[in-house]
Amino acid sequence: MALRSCMITGASTGIGEACALRLDAAGWRVFAGVRREADAARLRSQLSARSRPVMVDVTDTASIARAVVDVASVLRDDGLAGLINNAGIAVAGPLEFLPVEEFRRQLDVNVTGQLAVTQACLPLLRRSRGRVVFMGSIAGRVTLPMLGPYSASKHAVEALADALRVELQPWGMHVSIIEPGSIATPIWRKGDEAAAQASSRFPAAAEQLYGAASGAMRKAAADAARRGVPPDTVAIVVEHALASAAPRTRYLVGADAKLRARIGAFVPDRLRDRLFTRVLGLPARDSVEGALR
Repeated sequence: MALRSCMITGASTGIGEACALRLDAAGWRVFAGVRREADAARLRSQLSARSRPVMVDVTDTASIARAVVDVASVLRDDGLAGLINNAGIAVAGPLEFLPVEEFRRQLDVNVTGQLAVTQACLPLLRRSRGRVVFMGSIAGRVTLPMLGPYSASKHAVEALADALRVELQPWGMHVSIIEPGSIATPIWRKGDEAAAQASSRFPAAAEQLYGAASGAMRKAAADAARRGVPPDTVAIVVEHALASAAPRTRYLVGADAKLRARIGAFVPDRLRDRLFTRVLGLPARDSVEGALR
């Protein structure tokens, strides 16, 4: 069997790292994208000799170009069998007070960066009818309060995957999107730290107006992280999307993702709002306004 090669962005921790290790163990040659040399050294010690870390920042066009040249020099005349667009961050906070530059950064990493990497890799992918996998989220289908920026980015990734899937079909190339629920990864800790830094720049009114909701969502996120399934659960699904003779267009991962998908599909908006308000312990309609009088 010919050696299959794939590139993964955001492979330093969490889902990306799990994908790199699983695919490497399955015989793939993995180009594991990281931003820091310390992460590259750690991954290098865990991967087989055929795989290697690649330095890439998905928000830097020059960095992406260098990474693809590096990958191409190893592949020579071969192509990429797969690209896993996994790099991502989570920006949280009330939209009324969210610094616009934080929203731009959310989209730059989670959306624009994914497209930029895909564009750069498509010539290598086309050589071998390679597949593209986007790491979405159930948040791209069903949005929770205080996670508007993250959900907006993942909703946009849904659109990218849908459009690209049809655009690439003349060349026999397939595009899948993975929609995990709660996964035990560092992204939520990093997101909480980033939210705390952003909130330090909020005016005093932000805490008065949204303090209770923010606290409820931080608790809900911490609870979800504790219940989250291991990242390797997602890596198993990614391997299926890359290697199966019949890959799916979408993969829901985790019981909570499947439940939220049903809620999004069948529960009317107003009822869903009330349901989330009650389950997450959020302030009810008019409760804050009454408290301020």
